[in-house]
Amino acid sequence: MKKRAVWILAALLALASGCGGQREDGGTEEAEVSLSALYAGMEEACGWEEGYMTGIEGELLEEYYPELCEIPVAHLIVQVPAMSSDVNEIALVQCGTEEDAERAEEALQARIDRQLDGGAWYPETQAAWEKAKVLREGTYAALIASGAYQETLEEQFRLQF
Repeated sequence: MKKRAVWILAALLALASGCGGQREDGGTEEAEVSLSALYAGMEEACGWEEGYMTGIEGELLEEYYPELCEIPVAHLIVQVPAMSSDVNEIALVQCGTEEDAERAEEALQARIDRQLDGGAWYPETQAAWEKAKVLREGTYAALIASGAYQETLEEQFRLQF
């Protein structure tokens, strides 16, 4: 039942945000996506209870994502488990330009690379980070690293576009 509700919510969000349109200069407009709503849908799809995930910012954000902190972003959500050895890390970024989104994509990939180069110590966490992906659509980028919910979370991101 919860899964069906998430799919319905995702479909309604897609309809409400529009499908993008034609700009006066002939280019296509990107649909506006609410990263807060996207993350809420991800949280519900995974069944994470309140308090399981926590946002990171400030010094911890700079430690995890130093390259990302140098890029101007319109909206940024980075969530990790509050106290868990589970790999469930989500970073959602909206940039003002596609060039900045490309830079954000590289910064997110750098996080994965650091985890694979000694940051993820245990075999289970290493395996989860090996499956982690960076996804990008226009000015939006996401890092999704989840041992148990990788495909579900990737699908949640893709449904927005």
